[in-house]
Amino acid sequence: MEKNENKTMEKNDQAITTDEPEVNYRGVKAMPFIIGNETFEKLGAIGTLANLLVYLATVFNMKSITATTIVNVFNGTTNFATLLGAYLCDTYFGRYKTLGFASVASFLGLLVIALTAAIKQMHPPHCTSEDESACIGPTAGQMAFLLFGFALMVVGAGGIRPCNLAFGADQFNPNTKSGKRGINSFFNWYFFTLTFAMMVSLTLIVYVQSDVSWVIGLAIPTAFMFISCVLFFVGTKIYVIVKPEGSPLTSLVQVIVAAVKKRWLPLPEQPSLSLFNYTLPKSINSKLPYTQQFRFLDKAAIMTPDDQMNPDGSSADPWRLCSMQQVEEMKCVLRVIPIWASAIVYFVAIVQQNTYVVFQALQSDRRLGNTNFKIPAASFPVFNMLTFTIFLPIYDRILVPMLRRLTGKEGGITILQRMGVGIALSALVSLVAALVENHRRTLSLTKPTLGIELQRGAISSMSGLWLVPQVSLAGLAEAFTAIGQVEFYYKQFPENMRSIAGSLFFCGMAASSYLSGFLVSIVHHTTKGNRTGDWLPEDLNKGRLENFYYLIAALGAVNMGYFLVCARWYRYKGTGGSSTVTTEMEEKDLDKPIV
Repeated sequence: MEKNENKTMEKNDQAITTDEPEVNYRGVKAMPFIIGNETFEKLGAIGTLANLLVYLATVFNMKSITATTIVNVFNGTTNFATLLGAYLCDTYFGRYKTLGFASVASFLGLLVIALTAAIKQMHPPHCTSEDESACIGPTAGQMAFLLFGFALMVVGAGGIRPCNLAFGADQFNPNTKSGKRGINSFFNWYFFTLTFAMMVSLTLIVYVQSDVSWVIGLAIPTAFMFISCVLFFVGTKIYVIVKPEGSPLTSLVQVIVAAVKKRWLPLPEQPSLSLFNYTLPKSINSKLPYTQQFRFLDKAAIMTPDDQMNPDGSSADPWRLCSMQQVEEMKCVLRVIPIWASAIVYFVAIVQQNTYVVFQALQSDRRLGNTNFKIPAASFPVFNMLTFTIFLPIYDRILVPMLRRLTGKEGGITILQRMGVGIALSALVSLVAALVENHRRTLSLTKPTLGIELQRGAISSMSGLWLVPQVSLAGLAEAFTAIGQVEFYYKQFPENMRSIAGSLFFCGMAASSYLSGFLVSIVHHTTKGNRTGDWLPEDLNKGRLENFYYLIAALGAVNMGYFLVCARWYRYKGTGGSSTVTTEMEEKDLDKPIV
């Protein structure tokens, strides 16, 4: 019955659309290929990258500082490579070709890395001596072959990460209610499968690599990536393929240049009526109404006697005269930046639950019940993913329909409201982490401990399961803000910049990693000479990690206030008027057609 209603709805909505060539949206039918491609791609990439640090240290005999530096540079490069990949995608190749090429590049990169383990000549001999100086490091040729594999994976990640979400959303008709619901569900299920792939990679694949065989453990992700490529290309005939329209960044730069050239001109009293109004024919970008924000950019669309026109009505010199549509597209991009900045601080709290929680676990009682089995310290972040995975179907199938009936919005709540919930939870994550760490440290100092952790210190009698709430809260925060971010960038950027919009998520993660490292370094060097001692020493029992968590929680609270100000000021794409406060009608416009 629901399928018939959706089909009827789509037919009725399609009958309203005008003059645009009919596109055969397959929606859900294309999802097995796209979600399958994404799932196996993540199983391949994460299955290799999750244990990369150990691989470099044990198989390539690298010192820990060298291996850590290589991994950090590699991770940073892959995240920032998404900007270049997005630009090339939106400007020249389109999402389909970019994803196809990047998937093959990732497969070849994983194959090269697997070969470094399978072929003896491609890695140094196994180190049997306890003396590190006696171990032979990689030769120049071995290192070059390994870095070649990394380079191919950077190319793959640079193309896949910013494009796969936008490509999946392209398969749904955004002009119908069923299509809009499909897009919202796709974002949720995309992250569900992503988290599932990460859990499998961080447990089963890592176990095979570390305890069975590096050759088999690296061959499995390579095989997964091959399956990912096959699934992607098999679905080619049913995909909706959006063609690129040329560099979207050029249009934005033209607005800035034209506004600077005409900076001395007074702003018109009725800008929506007097500004140069021209829209490119057959543009995939939606027509945008005039908005009052960033009015200094309006000067780029003020016509003067010196401005010349082409026969089709377009500007003869777009570096001097831009259309109101171009100006509004630039405003869309500028409005997103403050919201994006709030996500950087949000991620700082999440990063700590993947790093310092491991150190907390190392100095906690990790025994499971009365058994001798110990939960590996590095496995505690899995509770983050487990919460994420369990909550998403509940949110998508139970909470969203309930909220939809209350609010009348397709997504139940607006995207900014969803992001705000996650940002608030991130501050709570750090607060809970601080309280748990204070309890762990107190028990270490006042009650008999369970031994000594090598190179660290006494193990607290506190059960490691006390760490689960803070890690689970981090997963809950990501279910709101991480997904909300991606959906927000996708819907609020101009349609011809969706791949670039997708890269913002990864750039935010990269920036938060750098900010987190900066905070750790500053706190470490600042508190090292204090009477209370270093907050972040190797032995947490001698430090005050809880104070560091309180600092992150305070930053999160400030960030929440900043986000609320930005959210109140923000105007969703496609809403006009002069008020800076989003009205109820405009909030509903969040789910209006986006192409």
